[in-house]
Amino acid sequence: MFVLSILLLIAAVVLFLVGRSRDTAGLKLGAAVSAVAALLAGTFACVHVVSAAEVGVPVTFGKVGTPLTSGVHFKSPFTDVTSFSTRPVDLDLNEDDTVEVRSSQGGVLYADVTIKWAVVPAKAVELYRLAGSEDAVESRLVLPDSREIIRNVFAKHTSEEGYASAREQIGSQIADLVKERLAPRGIDVTSVNLRNVKPSKKLQEQIDKKIQQEQATERATEAARTAKAEAERKRIEAEGIAAANKIIERSLSDKVLYNQCLDAYKEAAKAHPVYAVPCGTDSGGTPVIVDNGKN
Repeated sequence: MFVLSILLLIAAVVLFLVGRSRDTAGLKLGAAVSAVAALLAGTFACVHVVSAAEVGVPVTFGKVGTPLTSGVHFKSPFTDVTSFSTRPVDLDLNEDDTVEVRSSQGGVLYADVTIKWAVVPAKAVELYRLAGSEDAVESRLVLPDSREIIRNVFAKHTSEEGYASAREQIGSQIADLVKERLAPRGIDVTSVNLRNVKPSKKLQEQIDKKIQQEQATERATEAARTAKAEAERKRIEAEGIAAANKIIERSLSDKVLYNQCLDAYKEAAKAHPVYAVPCGTDSGGTPVIVDNGKN
C-alpha cells in the first residue's frame, strides 16, 4: 500500500507539471485525483486493524515489536503485521493423519486423536520467533510434539492396555504431557481426546488367536472340573450305599428275612390262591404252603 501511494504521488507530480506546461485542465484534475489517492493509500499504509480474537505481531526491518490487541493501530508504513488467531483450533489426527504407535510388546496400533489448542496472546512474539505464522505453529510445534508424546505413552503399555483396558489412563497421560510440553511455548491446549484405537491387521489376528486359546483352555478347565465333581459325587454315593448296606447287614436276622419272605409271597398269592413259598427259618428253607383262599 505504501509503494502504491508513492507511485500515485509521482503520477500526480508528473501530471501536474505536464498540465501546467500545456495549460491543460484535464491533466491538472488528474494530478489532483492522483494526489488524493496517494494520500489515502499512504494513510491506509499507516493503519492496521486487528480483528476480534486475534493478536498481531509487528515487525519493522526485522525487529519484532509489542503484540497488538484487537482494534485500530497506527504503525510505520514499513512495518508488517502478522496475525495469530486466539480462538481454539482443532488438530484432528485421523484417517491419513492417524498416529501409528507401537506397544511395549511391539504390536502396531492406530490412534485417532483430536487436540484443541489456542495461541496465548501474551506469547505471540515468542511463537512468531519460533514458527513465523499461525499455520507454522501447528505444523512445526503442535503436530510433531503431539505425535512424539502419543507414541512415547503407548510404548509404555501393552497392546491390550492400548486398545482396551487402559485407554482412559493413556488419554489422560497424553493430555497432561502435551499441555506440559506446549504451555511454555505459548500454546494453550484445552483438551486432548483419544477417540479411537484400532489394532493393525497382524495384531488383530494375534488377538483373535489368543482369545481362541483362552476359550479352549477355559473349556478344558471346565471339563476337568466337571469330571472331578462327577467322580466326587459317585465316590460319596458309593460310600453312602456301602454304609447303608452295613447298617442293613447288622440289622437283618433270619426271622426278619423269613417274615419279609412271607409278606412278599402273600402278595404273590393274591394272583395265585395256592402258592408254595420256599421260605424257612433254617438253612434248608422248609417250604410253606400259602392258601390265599383260606388265609
